Amino acid sequence: MIGVFAQVAPSGPNGFAEMVAEGLSLGSIYALLGMGLVIIFKATQVLNFAHGALTAAGAYMIAAFASILDIPGKWMPNAPGWLSWSLSVIMALAAAAVLGIIVERLFIRPMVGEELFAVALVTLGIDIALRNVTNDFIGTDSRPLGDPWGTQILDLGWVTMAYSEVAQFLTSLVVVGLVALFFRSRTGIAMRATAFDQEAARAQGINVGRIFATAWAIGAVLAAIAGLFISVFPRRSAGVDTATAFFVFRAFPVVILGGLDSVVGAILGGFIIGIAESAAVSYLQFEVLGAGFGGIVSYIVMLIVLVVRPYGIFGTEEIRRV
Repeated sequence: MIGVFAQVAPSGPNGFAEMVAEGLSLGSIYALLGMGLVIIFKATQVLNFAHGALTAAGAYMIAAFASILDIPGKWMPNAPGWLSWSLSVIMALAAAAVLGIIVERLFIRPMVGEELFAVALVTLGIDIALRNVTNDFIGTDSRPLGDPWGTQILDLGWVTMAYSEVAQFLTSLVVVGLVALFFRSRTGIAMRATAFDQEAARAQGINVGRIFATAWAIGAVLAAIAGLFISVFPRRSAGVDTATAFFVFRAFPVVILGGLDSVVGAILGGFIIGIAESAAVSYLQFEVLGAGFGGIVSYIVMLIVLVVRPYGIFGTEEIRRV
């Protein structure tokens, strides 16, 4: 969809509405990815460079359950297609959560107490390994996710959007609500306490290891949901492929903008970056900037924020005694 807007610059109120709609659609994906990154960092103080691999793996799991294996669809021949597909997605998200827990238990927990840089390097190694395994399963061809939206377009007169874009925006709103409710639950409060002070949380009887596993499970589920919408029309209509994981690099400026420890910042940062990219593609069509200028706008915003406010707009500023 962004490519379409890049060819014809919008004008008038309809063009502006199209730009905002595209920005909100793209921003909802960034918000999902940003929330996953922030929740993991907030609870464990680990900057997860394996998030791209988790995104691709989660998207492939959805393709495997919904399209390749057709589970549970083949056991429900008379069920509506949307119902069997939705159940397949739920099963895939559960598998993604298990994958997140396994990664945390096998590779991250043994690194507790080590330098943050060393842990970040471990996540980079996990990314390379998991991405290669996922790519072996994907193969050379894209794997369709069997989504019920296809290439259908919703035309409201003043704005045109793909059904999948409407779905991803609504899904992101539901996820934001669920995350807000989670942080008000007992486990969510324990996660917030762990994020504030791990030793104090442990002294209060909080199972910090379980909190770590929960954070990675939630992060993996959010990555899988984002991977779903990255891999369908109009992003990649053919499905999940070997390039899916690299989309996550576009989300790192989101958490820098909002703040590495702020879930609210990740949400707002996602939509800000999404609209900024869409506006750049729609309006900044100057030959000197090049055709791909919209793709680097997020990094320009990130650099500006790092100079003005290194901890992000909503991030917690550390006070150090000199």
